Amino acid sequence: MSAQPAPTEQIEPRTGSKLVRATFPYSDEDLAKSWRLLGSTFVVWALFEGLALFHSMLAVQIVAGFFAGLTIVRLFIFYHDFLHGAILRKSKLGKVIMHAVGYYALNPPSVWKETHDYHHQNNAKMVGAAIGSYPVVTTRIWRFLKPADRRAYKIARHPLTILLAYFTIFGIGMCISPYRRDPKKHWGGPLALVMHFTAFGLIAFTLGWRAALVGFWFPLAVSMTAGAYLFYVQHNFPDIQLKDRREWDYSFAAVRSSSMFDMSPVMHWFTGNIGYHHVHHLNHKIPFYRLPETMDALPELQDPGRSSFAIKDIRAALRLKLWDPKLGRMIGWDELKTK
Repeated sequence: MSAQPAPTEQIEPRTGSKLVRATFPYSDEDLAKSWRLLGSTFVVWALFEGLALFHSMLAVQIVAGFFAGLTIVRLFIFYHDFLHGAILRKSKLGKVIMHAVGYYALNPPSVWKETHDYHHQNNAKMVGAAIGSYPVVTTRIWRFLKPADRRAYKIARHPLTILLAYFTIFGIGMCISPYRRDPKKHWGGPLALVMHFTAFGLIAFTLGWRAALVGFWFPLAVSMTAGAYLFYVQHNFPDIQLKDRREWDYSFAAVRSSSMFDMSPVMHWFTGNIGYHHVHHLNHKIPFYRLPETMDALPELQDPGRSSFAIKDIRAALRLKLWDPKLGRMIGWDELKTK
């Protein structure tokens, strides 16, 4: 009789703290790489901004402004990672540069740090998780909401709110509202707006209104709309899994309530790998340039819910409005009416 092969050992998938600990080796920063990538990003941004501000052809200005906007998304990821303590740790120069990026992106450090840290600690918890994120309520809670609360919920999740993110999410949501809530702590919001208005006025005065609109405001509007949508779809996608607040689990929320956004290598560059969002939520200390490496190394991270820039995926994500516990998935308004 021929010898039988030894049975393959079944390795139990890691969950909870074991899975989080498995990501720790990927939290180490390559400081030289962080600075090198930041420097090259500023060079690309400056080139696009220069064309958007100074080129004589409007078409070239618009195209350059669009790509300048995408590059601002990447710059924001540096800022995002810095406030998480993932890159440029304890660097005084890095702090000055990153805080400047925060004000430029209408994301004062005090506001972003407060709301985004809360978001990470409460990701995918139903009630109360809307701070620093888009609100999600269950079909049952929806039926008990007051009309004013329903209107606010619909507005917060409306596609126009995302499209007009410069005004809605960043101008009002990140600058004005936090200041009204706590003026002493969030004075940076009005300061960021004053800086924007001043820069816009100076550019309009020296280079003309076209340069101010296409070279200054348009790139920022592009970056904020792109960022607002990416943040939306990272936690509002058809395959999202949510648990009741009493059963909430950090690692489950990271891996199953946060998406993987599939895009080209070029777009992963512009968006600073934030598409690997489930990996980022599992361990926010991982530098953005190590997220793909982390996902490739850990089998438990290789089967996330996914989305993309495909029209069908965008439509599928934007139609999601409420969590239905009975169906175990997000539903749209059309489904609510038939229930």
